[in-house]
Amino acid sequence: MKELFSRLGLIDVRHDVIRNIVSLRVSQDLFDDLSADSEEWLLAQRVEAEVKPPPYRSNTPVIDRPFEDAEWFNAITWPFRHWQVSRFSDGSFGVWYGSHSEETTIYESAYHWYHGLISDAGFEQHSVVSERKLYTVMCKAALLDFRPIIPRRFPDLIHKTDYTFAQSVGQRMHREGHPGLLTFSARHPSGENYVIFNPAVLSDPRHHGYLTYRLEASRIAIEKVPGTTWMEISMDAI
Repeated sequence: MKELFSRLGLIDVRHDVIRNIVSLRVSQDLFDDLSADSEEWLLAQRVEAEVKPPPYRSNTPVIDRPFEDAEWFNAITWPFRHWQVSRFSDGSFGVWYGSHSEETTIYESAYHWYHGLISDAGFEQHSVVSERKLYTVMCKAALLDFRPIIPRRFPDLIHKTDYTFAQSVGQRMHREGHPGLLTFSARHPSGENYVIFNPAVLSDPRHHGYLTYRLEASRIAIEKVPGTTWMEISMDAI
């Protein structure tokens, strides 16, 4: 552990990160009576997201605050209040995960959706659908940069199934009060993940888009527009 931390540097992060969570396509239902074109639904969702007041700065707080609070909770607060076992946590504290791109969030979340829910329930041979919501969240923090030491010196940090070493790293960072780290993705080649231990470095959550995951045989089809495959993931790839 000492050798690991002695080799780390800091990276000053001040940009948006993508967060991928389970969510129904609620906003779609608000617009489907205006047009039969699903592309126009997506455009309406984006326009709605752009004109909504930013969190905690509404001109009509009595009306807007409950919705802004919900968006803040969904995009930022939830993992810090609902602790779960994950790559960098043994479940005794909360960790927030985001990625540098949509694709990386998809590879990461598809793996956990399939292996943590579908296979556990014995539904591998069924057609299963999950709906997701993407948020853009601003991250401002000096993060420990793990990328230069992966994978040659410490490949266990991105081991596909064994989180033992990564959890020991997370325990130390949480105990010592580090805000977070930047690491490569274990699921998406060249993907990068932001692992945050302090919610104070996250702000300005904004709606980014909706996704639908469809499990079909040994692959997952990803849809941005309902009914239209945008990308596919083979289960062998994750």
